[in-house]
Amino acid sequence: MANNNLVPEARGALDKFKMEAASEVGVTLKQGYNGDLTSKQAGSVGGQMVKKMIMQYENSIK
Repeated sequence: MANNNLVPEARGALDKFKMEAASEVGVTLKQGYNGDLTSKQAGSVGGQMVKKMIMQYENSIK
């Protein structure tokens, strides 16, 4: 995935969201490069982010 955001101003919010999701699944991220994560850890963080986005969407359409 490219690091080019459609809305560059959103970078801070996206980073915060990613850190929160990582914390929830017990993965410690550092600012910047996290290439030392295992595939399982990275997948857990991404999966948690998607889960949270789906929950937020479902709550918004109620």
